[in-house]
Amino acid sequence: MKADVINFDAGSAGEIDLADDVFGLEPRADLLQRVVRWQLAKRQAGTHKTKTRSEVSYAYKKIYRQKGTGGARHGGKGVSQFRHGGTTKGPVVRSHAHELPKKVRALGLKHALSAKAAAGELIIIDTASMEEAKTAKLRQSLTKLGLDKVLFIDGAEVNENFARAARNLENVDVLPSQGANVYDILRRNKLVLTKAAVEALEARLK
Repeated sequence: MKADVINFDAGSAGEIDLADDVFGLEPRADLLQRVVRWQLAKRQAGTHKTKTRSEVSYAYKKIYRQKGTGGARHGGKGVSQFRHGGTTKGPVVRSHAHELPKKVRALGLKHALSAKAAAGELIIIDTASMEEAKTAKLRQSLTKLGLDKVLFIDGAEVNENFARAARNLENVDVLPSQGANVYDILRRNKLVLTKAAVEALEARLK
């Protein structure tokens, strides 16, 4: 499939051929959901923790005699029914990560790229570089292109001045091609790829 290439002045910079098996698939929501869920679960801290009966700061002495009080039978005061007692079956520190086959992850990335292309939210630019790291100048260029919430993906390396200029802009992300992932692609309104990024992604996903 053919796609127009533009520059930062919104001028035409030719055309580029996009691989149909990477950018021309019919997007599957179920596949995208699986990959996003895998990504978010993998980065979840899992540090939630409640104290059990053996961990609360209480003595283990029996609080009153077993019989003759007219009350329920109790041992220590650290049980869950008492105030400041331990929690029964509460959350513990654990990893939320789960396995997802590499082929499914790669296919999910293809469908994310295809979804952006099908929705008209994919823009191809010739290069993403700046002579000076000027945030104001980059903001002007983005306004001219009508870009607000956007993800830029470059080739193997990102231009340092461009990355520094974009660092102070809200809702603007910059990634190298190796860092391209489904979640970051879907969470932004527009996806901007350089020609180097297109070549790298097609080589990665072949």
